[in-house]
Amino acid sequence: MCQYWQARIIDQQKYRPNDNRSAWQVDRSRIIHAAAFRRLQAKTQIMGIGLNDFYRTRLTHSLEVAQIGSGLLRHLKTQHANFKHFPSASLLETLCLAHDIGHPPFGHGGEIALNFMMRENGGFEGNAQTLRIVSKLEPYSNGFGMNLTRRTLLGFIKYPAFIDDLWHTFPPLNEKRSFIKADHWRPAKGLYKDDQDVFNWIIAPLSGDDKKLLSSHYQADEFRARTHYKSLDAAIMELADDIAYAVHDLEDAIATEVLTLSDWLNHAQLQLEALNSPWLNEHLNSITKRLFSEYEYERKDAIGELVNTFIINAQLVVQNADFESEILQYTVSLPDEFAAILNVLKHFVFKRLIREPKMQQVEFKGQNLLIELFSAFASDPMRLLPETTQEMWLNAHDKQENSMRIICDYLSGMSDEYAYKTYQRLFLPVS
Repeated sequence: MCQYWQARIIDQQKYRPNDNRSAWQVDRSRIIHAAAFRRLQAKTQIMGIGLNDFYRTRLTHSLEVAQIGSGLLRHLKTQHANFKHFPSASLLETLCLAHDIGHPPFGHGGEIALNFMMRENGGFEGNAQTLRIVSKLEPYSNGFGMNLTRRTLLGFIKYPAFIDDLWHTFPPLNEKRSFIKADHWRPAKGLYKDDQDVFNWIIAPLSGDDKKLLSSHYQADEFRARTHYKSLDAAIMELADDIAYAVHDLEDAIATEVLTLSDWLNHAQLQLEALNSPWLNEHLNSITKRLFSEYEYERKDAIGELVNTFIINAQLVVQNADFESEILQYTVSLPDEFAAILNVLKHFVFKRLIREPKMQQVEFKGQNLLIELFSAFASDPMRLLPETTQEMWLNAHDKQENSMRIICDYLSGMSDEYAYKTYQRLFLPVS
């Protein structure tokens, strides 16, 4: 593999005698031992973190994404034995394990809150924050984060354009309303201009044409544009994430009886039957019976069958032959039949679980809590921020850099519980 993809932004001389790990194994080790990775155990996946230890957190979700990603990679390598540009297993595990470390407390509600508060300062987006954490914030080096390899950093970039270029117009602000409309303030999915130096370093080996094509985008709605392309590594990680989200979060909801057999029959099964899929025609009734069986092992068996089906039908395809770099020219996707099945499952989880009013009320609460915290810290940062964060804020301010990004970094790194406790300390009387 070309040495420039194994390069690190700085050359750290570490005393590690007899260390025979590959560059990608070193990257994986740095992720696993990072504080940002450990914090995933205290951040919401979909269902709130509470006394029920069955619920998946972002940490357990990420472990499952890594397992599914490894399965996808093994399958693809078996199907395309002569293709020499797949990521190593360690590299892909690194991406899957850390793909969510940039997500803030309170899930999508927290992301919307921070994006709203950063609307005039470069926005906020969870994937952009992931790159920022691994390349700048995690204190493994002095200012260069975990100092990961170039190809690993490229794999974290799902949306390779800048948020400032993807926001075409701000949504309207109603000064008479106390609350924002969440759908208006969903982030444009891209990178921060504050991290342009890192992005430029990552894509430095690419040709000028590849750089331009990689960052191309299209108008997605009245407010936002969306990028077209990502690297092969990022595509495998994203498919693993989609499978885990659609299947394992469905398992959570069924096991805890948040989603019932009636919900499934009246929504998901009707849409799945309408696909007229040969695979579903043979397997759907059995899948349904086992998903809602009184025996947990039968539900586990159905979940495993669904995951395996998506893995073994994944394909290596050309996303754009105009790319000169092979890791950009190729991507991974599902055939239309199985992409449609996965899409139905994803939308079922989204509409019947995430968009369920009680879940949205919890998300709304976290969203507004973060807006109030941001407003408080921004009003007097040298009084309210922790000392180390004060120093970072002051340094950014003195250099005329984006000091609001420092406040955003601090809040986005909080766990759900820590954010609640901070809010209580600032705003609620002591009982």
